[in-house]
Parts: sequence; C-alpha cells; structure tokens
Amino acid sequence: MTALLDGIRGNRFAVFGRAGMDMFAAPIGTKSEHAESFQSDLGGSSANICAGICKLGGYSALVTSVSDDAVGRFCVNRLDHYGVNTQYIRSVGGEFRTSLAIYESRIEDFQNVIYRNGAADFQVTNADVDAVNYSDFSAVVSAGTVFAAEPSREATFRAFENARAAGLPVIFDIDYRPYSWPSPEVAADVLSRAGEESDLIVGNDEEFGFMAGGIEKGLDKARELASKPGRIVIYKMGEAGAITFVDGEEIRTGIYPVKAVKPNGAGDSFMAGLLVSIADGFDLKQAVLRGSACASIVVSQPGCAPAMPTNPQLTDFLAKHSGPTEA
Repeated sequence: MTALLDGIRGNRFAVFGRAGMDMFAAPIGTKSEHAESFQSDLGGSSANICAGICKLGGYSALVTSVSDDAVGRFCVNRLDHYGVNTQYIRSVGGEFRTSLAIYESRIEDFQNVIYRNGAADFQVTNADVDAVNYSDFSAVVSAGTVFAAEPSREATFRAFENARAAGLPVIFDIDYRPYSWPSPEVAADVLSRAGEESDLIVGNDEEFGFMAGGIEKGLDKARELASKPGRIVIYKMGEAGAITFVDGEEIRTGIYPVKAVKPNGAGDSFMAGLLVSIADGFDLKQAVLRGSACASIVVSQPGCAPAMPTNPQLTDFLAKHSGPTEA
C-alpha cells in the first residue's frame, strides 16, 4: 500500500479514457425536448477526472483519441482551458466521432442521450500508449469505458504493463456503461481482469455486483479484490456512503447531503477529490470524505467539468454544509 499511496502523493496522473462534448439544457429543470438553448462544455469520464484533478491543484494528462473535426477540437480546447496536458491526444480521421452527451439539470425523469457510434476514443493504439513518457508521472488512472472495444482495450492493458515497468501504481474506476459493450459477459470478464491488474479500485455497488454476477454479490467481490496485499478498494453505495477496504480494515464513511439538480458526474468528481486529497496529505478516510464532498458539489450544479470544485470551493463547501452522514 505504501507504493500506491506514494504514487498518488506525487500528484501527477496519466489518465486513459475518453473525452466528450456535453450539452445540457438550460435553464435548470428544462427537459431536453423543450429546451430553446443548451450550454456546452467538456465531458467524458476520464476527461472529467483530469479537469477535476487540475482544478484542485494536481497535474493530469489525458491519453486518448478524438475525431479530427470541430467537436474533437472543442474537447481539446476545453481540456487546455482546465489546465490538462493534451500532448498525448491524437486526432483520427474517417468516420470516427468524439462522443456527445445531451442531458438535463433535473433529477425527476432525467434523460441522458449518449452518441457513441464509431467512438473515436476506442482508436487508441499500442503506439499511442507507448509514446507516453511514464517517468513524467507518479500514477496512472483508467476508467472502465476504455476497455469496451478494440484497439483501446488491449492498448490500455499495455499501458498498465508500461506503468508497472515504470514503477507506477494503477488506479481503476470501474465506470461500467452497458451501451458501450458488445455483451454483459464480455464486460464482466474484461473489467474483472482490469480490476485484478489494479492497485486502487473504485466503483459503486452495482458495478461490483455486475463483476460478481449479481448485485447481492458485489460486497463480497470488493472484499475479494481487497484481499491482495497493498491494494485498496472503495465500494460506493450512493446515499449510504462508502466502504473503503484497506489492510484488512473496513472504513465506513457517509456523504454530504445536497439538493441535487442532476445525477451524473459524481463519480468522476469523487475520484479527482480522493486522489488530490491524498496528495495533499489527508489520511485515507478524510480523502474519501473529501471525494464525497466533491461529488455532492458536482450534482448540485449544471454540467460536469465546469461543476468540478477548486480547493477554495471545496473548503467553503465543507465549512457550510452539514455532514458527513453517519455511515
């Protein structure tokens, strides 16, 4: 575990996965089909994690592919805006397209329409991940969506090998999105392999349950993965908080209740807050709580990347909001 935490404390993350364009209906509460205007910004789980890390004072680089068009360039420009290193992003031509998400700032009857046909981020290759200078980083991070198709699946497993060779810990956000996968069986097998090759695994109860073959088996799956010496597993349970498995201990933490305006983006913000908080010297329990606070901040505001907090915003939130709840 020391090597894992030391890598996170280095606060320099190479992140593998997708960037996308988000469009969310305005104003708050508006249904997409009734909207007269939409706001746009950066989206995509790995890109959101990158933006969140940078806004909290860490360093991140995104390794991905985007389409060689206006939407792909929009994403790169927004990553630059948030301070993310974009040198490892390759533009791809042809019919490949950067992902587009159209959603709403509302909880009741929430709709999120994802356009992922011919996804450009699945075109990441072995050459792309081999081009990364791993010595510039202290840890690597991957979201599970990158494993849903080839060639990015095997390329990201190769990136895990490269990270190991460079002495870097591997951090894995399960991030299961059914629409990206050819079948649940393939997804369960591949995501389980990624978990076995990782040092820190973060997911929710449904994701661990999916890997185990049933939501009722998810907690046991998390415990099983955590049995490997030096590994940390964080099992998130929504409003019930989280359980962190480390060195045979189970640390239970609550959440910071807020009035949510949307459900998405919480997991990405949690990951960014967790990692940078560890890097900033907080113990693991406090880092998990700060990650939970970041998640609460994001769901209480429109958008994903623009809602990620800065350190002053996180400090202000913690000072003004009740919580955490009892775990």
